[in-house]
Amino acid sequence: MPKDSSLRSVLIIGSGPIVIGQACEFDYSGSQAARSLREEGIEVSLINSNPATIMTDPINADHVYLKPLEKKSIVEILQKHQDMGRPIDAVLPTMGGQTALNLAIDCDKAGVWTKFGVRIIGVDIKAIETTEDREKFRLKMLELGVGVCKGRTARSFLEGKEIAQEIGFPLVIRPSFTLGGTGGGFVERPEDFDKALTNGLHASPVHEVLVEQSVMGWKEYELELLRDGAGNFIIICSIENFDPMGIHTGDSITVAPAMTLPDTLYQKMRDLAIMMMDGIGKFAGGCNVQFSVNPETDDIIAIEINPRVSRSSALASKATGYPIAKIAAKMAIGYNLDELINPITGSTSAFFEPAIDYVIVKVPRWNFDKFPGSDRSLGLQMKSVGEAMGIGRNFQEALQKACQSLEIRRNGLGADGKELTDQKALTESLGHPSWNRLFHIYDAFKAGMSFRTIQKLTKIDPWFLHQIEELVELEREIQKYDLDDLPPELLRTAKQKGYADRQLAHLLQVRESKVYDYRQKHNIRRVYKCVDTCAAEFEAKTPYYYSTFNNEVPIMTDRPEPVSDLPGNESVVSNRKKVVVLGSGPNRIGQGIEFDYSCVHGVLAAKECGYETIMINCNPETVSTDPDIADKLYFEPVFWEHVHAIIQHEKPEGVIVQLGGQTALKMAEKLTRYGIKIIGTSWEALDLAEDRGHFSSLLRDLDIPYPKFGTVRDSEAALDLSKDLGFPLLVRPSYVLGGQSMKIVINEQELEAHVMKILNDIPDNNILLDHFLENAIEAEADAICDGEDVHIIGIMEHIEPAGIHSGDSYALLPPFDLSENVIRQIEEYTKKIAVALKTVGLINIQFAIKDEKVYVIEANPRASRTVPFICKAYQEPYVNYATKVMLGAKKVKDFEFKPVKKGYAIKIPVFSFNKFPNVNKELGPEMKSTGEGIYFIDDLQDDFFQKVYSERNLYLSR
Repeated sequence: MPKDSSLRSVLIIGSGPIVIGQACEFDYSGSQAARSLREEGIEVSLINSNPATIMTDPINADHVYLKPLEKKSIVEILQKHQDMGRPIDAVLPTMGGQTALNLAIDCDKAGVWTKFGVRIIGVDIKAIETTEDREKFRLKMLELGVGVCKGRTARSFLEGKEIAQEIGFPLVIRPSFTLGGTGGGFVERPEDFDKALTNGLHASPVHEVLVEQSVMGWKEYELELLRDGAGNFIIICSIENFDPMGIHTGDSITVAPAMTLPDTLYQKMRDLAIMMMDGIGKFAGGCNVQFSVNPETDDIIAIEINPRVSRSSALASKATGYPIAKIAAKMAIGYNLDELINPITGSTSAFFEPAIDYVIVKVPRWNFDKFPGSDRSLGLQMKSVGEAMGIGRNFQEALQKACQSLEIRRNGLGADGKELTDQKALTESLGHPSWNRLFHIYDAFKAGMSFRTIQKLTKIDPWFLHQIEELVELEREIQKYDLDDLPPELLRTAKQKGYADRQLAHLLQVRESKVYDYRQKHNIRRVYKCVDTCAAEFEAKTPYYYSTFNNEVPIMTDRPEPVSDLPGNESVVSNRKKVVVLGSGPNRIGQGIEFDYSCVHGVLAAKECGYETIMINCNPETVSTDPDIADKLYFEPVFWEHVHAIIQHEKPEGVIVQLGGQTALKMAEKLTRYGIKIIGTSWEALDLAEDRGHFSSLLRDLDIPYPKFGTVRDSEAALDLSKDLGFPLLVRPSYVLGGQSMKIVINEQELEAHVMKILNDIPDNNILLDHFLENAIEAEADAICDGEDVHIIGIMEHIEPAGIHSGDSYALLPPFDLSENVIRQIEEYTKKIAVALKTVGLINIQFAIKDEKVYVIEANPRASRTVPFICKAYQEPYVNYATKVMLGAKKVKDFEFKPVKKGYAIKIPVFSFNKFPNVNKELGPEMKSTGEGIYFIDDLQDDFFQKVYSERNLYLSR
């Protein structure tokens, strides 16, 4: 069926601020859906309260509403469009996760859609109710003849106790209508049941829980499906969880395609998935189905079905190159699969199932260090804040690349001297999974623990364990040699299994550069393969690449051949002028989606300046890793070896590092050392801003006030310095983002303990001690500078007093009670510092104000967390302007700045403390928020502002 011509205007609902369990994968799917609908001439309106997203940018939709995701906002939007004479015809709620679906159901129950004549497309409300209500889901599966866990739904404490008696222990509790497994859990013993049942009933918005048999230790698989209005189905890909049942799939290491699934079982699972999707409703769209398989008997049971795009579908899109959200949006407006073209190949039908000739591994990224005292065990409630994906020709290569992408100071899986050797601790970790169990499996093999014991403790499929065991055996073989007598084939094998030069240098006890030189000499070099959705059966138009050493062996020559000439390489280098943009890696607290926003705008601006744009990033949830954004996407770790190889291959004019947060900035020194041009502010200026001693000398020369400070490298020096500075003191390491390891201390005992902790976590670090200005007001300014002229794009005042990290503070744009004298000082200091640092591009400066005197706390010559917020509030594309300044295409005075200033915009920090119920909700200099919202008010009499202002001291701690 062709497009439904009655649909002229569609509303997309976003997913709101980022929380644990719902991250930026919905920014990716929402952005893709919006672009897909606009291609069809449909007017797109979009509601979302998250200012850090690309989704809420004017480049994506005709009308963007930065409003709270609630019924009142939906009614306002529908009414406004009716009054404009351009009513909204349909709503697409499947691109915004659980938040969007729940809001669509609320509006449906209240008759909102019927009142305004709006159709729900892309899903069926009854299908949502069937899949979210655990009892309805269970009964529907039984009716279809699909196996499910034994169990029933309890609507009261008493009913729950009765069901538990029927089933027996161990069992599992799953609340209805919650996200990321909230409130769910395993109960091994009767004495733990009462508390778990009460938690589950309270966590469910409808106070219902499913009490069912435990299938802990079974294998877990997912299938991603698409179905059109004519009933055509395709399976996008199969995903296998490395971790067995018992760990939320968002916290599991996952692998695509499934590695240990026999074809007979896969075909059976495929038939069941199609039958399940058909059974819950006849809507056109995407669907994610989760199964569990008994490893002893191969019995299959259905765990759940999500009739919407999900975190897994973002992963499946990036894994296969098949743009699920784009195709799902087109099917929602009437197209059938056989009427659409696969945008990756540009020639094959979208009704062509992806085939992949490589392996992808996703490893989650956690932030337990931000929540001291938190329960670090993994279970049914999701706790990870982000994820990284590795692509390789085999499981080991992909796994190592994913580990290199995590930003946890590891160089891959092991081989870096950080092994755990304590037998008791290893046994405990393998049996009680936490974030580092993957590394501990490697450590256990290395320590000589038997295969049988490791398998018994972890219940991980033997195939995966053999893969890790093989790596340990290979390392033992390598360690028999020195680099000089190492057989080249052994090194090639190690590179084919994903080992970084740094890991091999550790094993061979040489410098990394020596391993690199040895590889060049023996022509052991990575080539680039295309992600093409069809295992190279058809030519792909999309330049989406990953690297591998699993290529045909090149003929040995006296000199290393260019990568372009190596057999098996598919990345052809053009002769256009190029620029590389470094991405920000996996989401974590302190570095989130706002840097992805900046990277995407940087890419688009460089394209406008005539550059071929090259994106390097490894986060499958983001818009920057959509193959549609840059001219070339390298889905690779933002890790020196990989970045360097791409730069050598592509030979760009330079690299933009100031848009990708600390991940990209950390590369600046090495790029400079290797003679690679940094576009925008130089590494020397970035380093000057980070080096507190040099930066304070600069402030002193500029006659700008700053808190008294000193730097130390041990606790003895810290105690001596504290006598001069006076308590309270702010203690922090150098070169960190998100206030990592920052703390306010009030006496010598606390000071010594915290300095020792920092040196233990980050050895050989310069530790900064600042006299802490109590009861000061904090503010920050963002600006664009071209080295001479400075334009301040916004000044924000924090509502909470100094001492709470800027990312965790409520903040108002523009300031709400700073005097003209203070604002004048802020403007003067911002301009002086930006010019003195020779800033080219963006800069963010943080201030503390006490007794009408402005002190500079720090300067960051890069994109900051607040830039997207200011862009949205003032409706101006500042990252676009800043990138053009970095590239030298424009000067600050070439832009006509016309910010839309009306009332105030409030930045609302959003936390995920509910995932860590035993952690105090206290805030200090270390950032803990996972996301943010934006809220507009006309004046300071607004009730919301008054409430926030009255609570400004509530959570302040040290």
